[in-house]
Amino acid sequence: MSSKAERVHNIFATIAPRYDLVNDVITGGQARAWRKKLVKLSGATDGMSVLDVATGTGDLALVFKQAMGANSNVTGVDFCAEMLEFAPTKAQAKNLDVTFKQGDAMALEFADASFDVVSIGYGLRNVTDTAKAIREMSRVIKPGGKLMILETGRSEWPIYGQAVDLYTGKVMPFLGGLLSGSQDAYKYLDASSRDFPYGAKLVDLLKKEGAFTQVVAHAMMGGVSYIYDCKK
Repeated sequence: MSSKAERVHNIFATIAPRYDLVNDVITGGQARAWRKKLVKLSGATDGMSVLDVATGTGDLALVFKQAMGANSNVTGVDFCAEMLEFAPTKAQAKNLDVTFKQGDAMALEFADASFDVVSIGYGLRNVTDTAKAIREMSRVIKPGGKLMILETGRSEWPIYGQAVDLYTGKVMPFLGGLLSGSQDAYKYLDASSRDFPYGAKLVDLLKKEGAFTQVVAHAMMGGVSYIYDCKK
């Protein structure tokens, strides 16, 4: 395991028990709305198969299953067992049949062209090799299928962007630390967001590495987050 992978694993293992609560608090519930929007944009319908990569505690996988219906096949994978252990209980509580398993975004244990849709929510910036993860996710998508990404960005609106930077740099680590017991974890999550390509730069990387014929970047709240809709 690389030093980055080990650090990311340790961070998420530490905050796993309080991850859902903290996520709702620091995003003001917006993350829930953005997950629903991603699922709608994906066009996933009953009878399709979906793979949610870096599924964490399973939230995005569960939204897919709820939207698609009983005949859909939804699988969630994550390399952090401590995060993943919460997902089956959440699925059972909602009476949703979703498969969860441990897996690496850079080495997915699925055959080529296995899924209609592959998704990853706030996980791409945490993998050791972004390009390799994009190639792997593209590999397991059926021709005509989609990769759907929810990821952080940076607002280019001057005053608003400064306010967001202040919030993510100061307020978010304080709240995250208060609720989870690990301020360092939320300092890392802010730093990883600042360093990660977004908007046009990520679109270019997705086209280059994933061989997607069409990539549309949907900016939310002035670019604080993006949904990338990639067609294979």
